[in-house]
Amino acid sequence: MNWRDNRIESAKNGTNPMVIAKMKSGYAVIGDTQFLPGYCVLLPNKEVFSLNDLTLEERSQFLTDMSLVGDAIIHVCHPLRVNYDILGNTDAFLHAHIFPRYSWEIEERRKNPVWLYDASNWIDADKQFSNEKNGQLKIELERYLKTVYML
Repeated sequence: MNWRDNRIESAKNGTNPMVIAKMKSGYAVIGDTQFLPGYCVLLPNKEVFSLNDLTLEERSQFLTDMSLVGDAIIHVCHPLRVNYDILGNTDAFLHAHIFPRYSWEIEERRKNPVWLYDASNWIDADKQFSNEKNGQLKIELERYLKTVYML
């Protein structure tokens, strides 16, 4: 089985190479695409359809962990701000997108959701995560999360 076929299960069994850190509510993973350096996703411990399928305590922890990943991105990447997005439209399971936004982005892009970027940003090979290009960034995010939050 390819780890992309079930990202949560592959994170649990240690075959998802994108995992940055095990969080209390799930797994912080580096985003497949890195046209905005530091883009991450938070996957939950268990596959559920939406945030509302978690208990109140689980929801609180998931949202807290989402913000902790944002803290790591802020510390490592120094963006202008961080955007948080929980959608579930394409992948029908709970996951949170955590996008750094930068002052170097064209203003009309910076003021709009990342989903309005040209589709090529999501599929071009040169914008995809690779250990050669982005491995150090992943290591720094992991180090921050593990040091600051004792994960």
